[in-house]
Amino acid sequence: MRQTRRSLASFTFSLPCQVEKHQFTLKRQFASLQQASKQASKQASKQASIMRVILAFSLFYSVAAFVPSQRSAFGVTHLASTTQDDKTEVREYFNTEGFNRWNKIYSDSDDVNKVQLDIRNGHDQTIQKILNWLQADGTVQQQTFCDCGCGVGSLAIPLAQMGAKKVSASDISDAMANEAKRRAQALGIRNAEFYTSDLESVTGQYDTVTCVDVAIHYPDEKMVEMIEHLCSLSKDRVMISFAPKTWYYVFLKKIGELFPGPSKTTRAYLHEESIIRDALTKCGFAVQREEMTATNFYFSRLLEAKRV
Repeated sequence: MRQTRRSLASFTFSLPCQVEKHQFTLKRQFASLQQASKQASKQASKQASIMRVILAFSLFYSVAAFVPSQRSAFGVTHLASTTQDDKTEVREYFNTEGFNRWNKIYSDSDDVNKVQLDIRNGHDQTIQKILNWLQADGTVQQQTFCDCGCGVGSLAIPLAQMGAKKVSASDISDAMANEAKRRAQALGIRNAEFYTSDLESVTGQYDTVTCVDVAIHYPDEKMVEMIEHLCSLSKDRVMISFAPKTWYYVFLKKIGELFPGPSKTTRAYLHEESIIRDALTKCGFAVQREEMTATNFYFSRLLEAKRV
């Protein structure tokens, strides 16, 4: 009987100790799992960062560029010293090989690679964001529009289809403007005109002025003048998109400048958002809405500013 009592007492005393020991073991195992999880997460994050760098490298190595390259004996791209040089090269490019390349990108053609398809999707997203804003406002049918740098009509044609009072669309490239006109005529559009002109030569007064993915051709010193001209054409609203100048995008651009592909270049100007906003403010406009579109190979900041 005494032996039984001692055994029971021993069991009663040791049970909490065993439970406590078991709990301690579980806690250590759980802590080990947490540490392993953190290490795996760090490793995955590191691998993701490496993949992003590789992707960024391929962006500026693979993507079709805006103007033909001019390389020195060392393969470094020369930037034009004047805006006139930029205009001439952009005009020539988009009237020749550039037109063939970008006409396919801005269409439903299946003859595009993965990079070009990604750019198409990014550009389409920017266009759709503009159309969504206008649709939400419900005033398209009462307004006139001026689309500077219309390309093949990616924005101008939908604006006309939405019932805009008038759409005046221009592009520096004959080939682009004529293709936009052809597409509009094929759709039976009558409330839009398409013609060839550089941005600075566009005249008139319009309720809304749009300029999508054109700023990339303008150097910093000419960007403010470009915005001032856009604002001078607008009675109410300006919508402009540009590639934002951040340390990350500048880094990508520097990589691309070192490895331009055949008949490609990285001539593309990034712009600080503060400069764009300040220029709009000085012209009497205030930013009302904004969006950012960023895919693997396309990045564009969109601002809508209204006259105040």
